[in-house]
Amino acid sequence: MRTETDSLGPVEVPDDALWGAQTQRAIANFPISGLRQHRVYLWATALVKHAAAQVNVALGLLEPELGEAIAAAAAQIMHGQHLDQFAVDPFQAGAGTSHNMNANEVLANLANERLGGRRGEYRPVHPNDHVNMAQSTNDVIPTVIRVAAATQVVTLLPVLDDLAEALEAKAEAFDGVLKSGRTHLQDAVPVRLGQEFGAYARAVRLDAERISRAADGIRRLGIGGTAAGTGLNSHPDYHAAMVEAISSLSGIPFRSSGNLFESMQSTADLVDLSAALRTLATTLIRIANDLRLLSSGPTTGLAEISLPAVQPGSSIMPGKVNPVMAEMLNMTCFHVIGNDTALMMAAQAGQLELNVMMPIMAYNLLQSLEVLTNAVRVFTERCVEGITANAERCQEYAERSMGLATALNAYIGYGAAAKVAQEALARGVSLRQVALEKGYLSAEQLDEVLDAVAMTEPGIPGREE
Repeated sequence: MRTETDSLGPVEVPDDALWGAQTQRAIANFPISGLRQHRVYLWATALVKHAAAQVNVALGLLEPELGEAIAAAAAQIMHGQHLDQFAVDPFQAGAGTSHNMNANEVLANLANERLGGRRGEYRPVHPNDHVNMAQSTNDVIPTVIRVAAATQVVTLLPVLDDLAEALEAKAEAFDGVLKSGRTHLQDAVPVRLGQEFGAYARAVRLDAERISRAADGIRRLGIGGTAAGTGLNSHPDYHAAMVEAISSLSGIPFRSSGNLFESMQSTADLVDLSAALRTLATTLIRIANDLRLLSSGPTTGLAEISLPAVQPGSSIMPGKVNPVMAEMLNMTCFHVIGNDTALMMAAQAGQLELNVMMPIMAYNLLQSLEVLTNAVRVFTERCVEGITANAERCQEYAERSMGLATALNAYIGYGAAAKVAQEALARGVSLRQVALEKGYLSAEQLDEVLDAVAMTEPGIPGREE
């Protein structure tokens, strides 16, 4: 062990640790979940520190040798090295000060070793004076969250596009499959299976558009506000230069928040993005539930579609296959909705110049982005792409549906059509037979009026428009 000293006194730190005294205190203070912040959060932290070193050198505030050493250390983190040195639990206090200091200490030690110094001595590079120059936890952490989330969105959107394309392909393949529609889980007018899948695809694309719009909102950065939004201890040109540097390093076009106080006080843009993910989750839950219903059986359910068999479904019932990919998607989406609720509560807990709940907002938002990306990818590949239609079963249900009586409204009125449907159901015969017996329409007319395929498009079946 080595002994380091912070403003509260001496602290024992493991000899091989790249972190220092403040990180060690945080490890002792917050043994809460055993979780660690997301990998992209660490990458974004290092990126912001890399940018700050470059900018402070360019503005003449940081010695080039020190700035280059800090930037080189940050680059190592960005490339996935030393991630085990970020040891603070996401459930921490102080707006993320523990995480920020964890990064400052790790980068300072790496930079000093690069310059011939010793771990824990912080010469010539100091965690606060040099790595954290012109920065505060209060502007660094909001910036890191936004950079990390914007990066994760870039990976989610193509996956949603793949899902929409797979659903569109099924919509085209199933366009000729006639089936009974259902409302309230009861017989309704006929539809085509392709129409159902086309609606799923459109819903996914609309949700992707919502996420994309929300993602644009988080590309507003308030770095340079320092402790309270005033920019104290930063160069007047620092904010603009940082936005440019972060954009260059990340490859994402960030811009100024326009108000450094607002971007520190408010996390409404994060709430907006999380809400868009929640909306996507509700859409995916609905689609997954529909697929489970439509594939139910195979002998005692609807069995209108078949889902790919990806694993045995029971430890006791031989041959049973369950809709496990749809169930996985459901569970993932339930978790995302829970994350959103926690994030929303954290967002409203901000007070005056700062929201101190940012660490858990970061963890929940980035986790939601990650699990949605992974879940949607495997759901597309291992479920949607392999769905097949049971056309004969669909046709049988469509022809037996009491919803066909709706087409009689235009000819005999709602009341009479209702009585035809009720009698047909009670007698166990077809609507056509009852309507023909009562002399409402001729056989030829009924063939046209009760044409189920014609009912799947706008118009009045049997009537020239």
